[in-house]
Amino acid sequence: MPASEALPTVETAQQLGLKPEEFERIQEILGRMPNFTELSIFSVMWSEHCSYKNSIKWLKTLPREGKSLLVEAGEENAGLVDIGGGLACAFKIESHNHPSAIEPYQGAATGVGGIHRDIFTMGARPIAALNSLRFGNIDRKHTRHLVEGVVRGIGDYGNCFGVPTVGGEVYFDDCYNQNILVNAMSVGIVKVGETVSACADGPGNPVLIVGSATGKDGIHGATFASADLTEDSKEDLPAVQVGDPFQEKLLLEATLEAIKTGAIVGMQDMGAAGITCSTSEMSAKSGTGMKIDLDKVPTRQADMKPFEILLSESQERMLIVAEKGKEQALFDVFDKWDLECEEIGEVTNTGQLEFYQNGELVADVPAQPLVLGGGAPVYTRKTKKPTYLKKIRKFDSNRIEKPKDYKAAARKVFSSPNIVSKRWIYEQYDSMVRTNSMSTNAPSDAALVRVKGTDKALVVTTDCNSRYVHANPYVGAMIAVSEAARNIVCSGGEPLAITNCLNFGNPYDPEVYWQFVEAIKGMGDACRRFETPVTGGNVSFYNQTVLKDSAEPVFPTPTIGMLGLLKHYKKRMTLDFKQVGDLIYMIGIPTNDLGCSEYIAKVHGVKHSHVPKFDLDEEHNLQQNLKKMIREGLLQSAHDISEGGLFVSLMEAAMPNNLGFTIETDNNFRKDAYLFGESQSRVVVSVAPSYEDEFVHYLNTNNVAFSSLGEIIDADISIDGESFGTIADWKKIYNDTISNKMEE
Repeated sequence: MPASEALPTVETAQQLGLKPEEFERIQEILGRMPNFTELSIFSVMWSEHCSYKNSIKWLKTLPREGKSLLVEAGEENAGLVDIGGGLACAFKIESHNHPSAIEPYQGAATGVGGIHRDIFTMGARPIAALNSLRFGNIDRKHTRHLVEGVVRGIGDYGNCFGVPTVGGEVYFDDCYNQNILVNAMSVGIVKVGETVSACADGPGNPVLIVGSATGKDGIHGATFASADLTEDSKEDLPAVQVGDPFQEKLLLEATLEAIKTGAIVGMQDMGAAGITCSTSEMSAKSGTGMKIDLDKVPTRQADMKPFEILLSESQERMLIVAEKGKEQALFDVFDKWDLECEEIGEVTNTGQLEFYQNGELVADVPAQPLVLGGGAPVYTRKTKKPTYLKKIRKFDSNRIEKPKDYKAAARKVFSSPNIVSKRWIYEQYDSMVRTNSMSTNAPSDAALVRVKGTDKALVVTTDCNSRYVHANPYVGAMIAVSEAARNIVCSGGEPLAITNCLNFGNPYDPEVYWQFVEAIKGMGDACRRFETPVTGGNVSFYNQTVLKDSAEPVFPTPTIGMLGLLKHYKKRMTLDFKQVGDLIYMIGIPTNDLGCSEYIAKVHGVKHSHVPKFDLDEEHNLQQNLKKMIREGLLQSAHDISEGGLFVSLMEAAMPNNLGFTIETDNNFRKDAYLFGESQSRVVVSVAPSYEDEFVHYLNTNNVAFSSLGEIIDADISIDGESFGTIADWKKIYNDTISNKMEE
């Protein structure tokens, strides 16, 4: 150890985000006092972001195995699902929340870059990207600044990298005013058997670092992501990484070519905690160690300290373990692509990570205790039901006054930033690059991406209504999984598996931890019912802002990224009404439920209401029957009923082809609940008159609840005989609201 370096104290450990008891545990593991570099290594690897120390116990309760899975959850950089024909799909979603809240452009851009690296590190070529974004009140200037920066960051990086953004979701709520959520998802294709594992087998094999030089950006980024945001968080700006999409494009092509040489034993991208994470996780997985010479790591600045090199989160870097004697083949490939590739060490059989600088051993730590499941701390925090649930229990739909003007109420719901088109956002993304994306002119509830060389299409979506989860974390998380599956089924696909991004507040807050535990239980139950195992993802705690003496956590937001498969792309189902004269039906059971709806929030200003009506078996039954009806060709269109209720679903189906509709509501229900309520397990479908008898016969034979609503007409809208104007009037509201807000 460096003789001149003063040994750290418990205060040093606390400054690095470690608890006093964790500092003691590190001393027990090492059998001595750690030096500062070693303590820094433990601090990032035992941070919440890397160790999942407050969540791993509950994550292990989620279903992690399934007939289509090729790797178990958490075993590799991303989930891997067999899609038939000798092909597999790698997919994953991750957060980049804190960096995006501080520096929205680079925070979002590097989030996109990082998730794509997880995919191509496994040997899969990314073919699609999605995102799930949460912002505060759009009327606030600061929110608009964050929206603009995040959208440009996602768009610039994705467009330059050459992967289309095919879908996603955007919500606005006051709870995200200070702490936005930026969740990025990547989907890739690889041949079965041609993937690369994140391992470090074979003592004596050389260790290579590839890609960008290592700089001081992103140091302690994992620790930064494992603490609350405060008024002083801007001082942590150096923790935000800087991305280079052109460099990543070169790295992608070079990596896929390098894999074909057969010279790669194992490979992992450098995300959170940089060299520290990749060396420790690869070594721990193989039960080996590494000896690394930090002087051989290409750096951007001179005289970088050991901890700076080890903890840097500079982007576009990979760690490769090569087969000894074959490394020249890799040097040749990366030289061809004008990328730095340096041998920085070798695999050992000691189980230790030994880091040297200037010929001196600057850190010597065991790999196993650093990693998830290998010795990192595991905690179970206290839980307590949140006090706000008392307000929710007092909510009664019957006490809500019915609107005197339904057209005005519909306009208020329809103009909500959570309902209207996000065209201002998605038009900044290239959705058609690589020509895999299926036409956006005929929209579906989920995004569809052709698998080239086959008749298959991947069906992908991101979903979560955090207002529902806040009202009832267990049921709200079940709804998030169910809506994702419903969107895939409405598009003609078969749900296969999920990845998740679990965004919550501080786990040391018992009320937040209760939300987390309940959401995991609900997610697990829904995934088991739909046979969609969890392939991986990430946990993002500390999504709350501390202002003076108060903490304001965001709504619990367990974002679901779901993968589905459509065996023949021509069998897709779209949501748009097709022609005048087609009949409109609602499949599912309406209720008088107004809970957690956009209507109750925007028209009546109610902040606390119960979660919408939901029954998991009813939802599963609906989806099974919907799949059969689509396969049998009984439907012209299918669109699920979600935010904004029946009225918004009808409008979204009518607008693409500028068609109108005339419907009658049901006198057995409150009219506002019938039109704007968000009770689950309902789908709007249109049926050609020639198929009506067969359609109704199927529903009756299979005991599926349904209602006849009306029919498709020219460009007018009529409800219960009252004119609601033309589709053109509503379309203007839908298309222009966000862009007008952003120009304010």
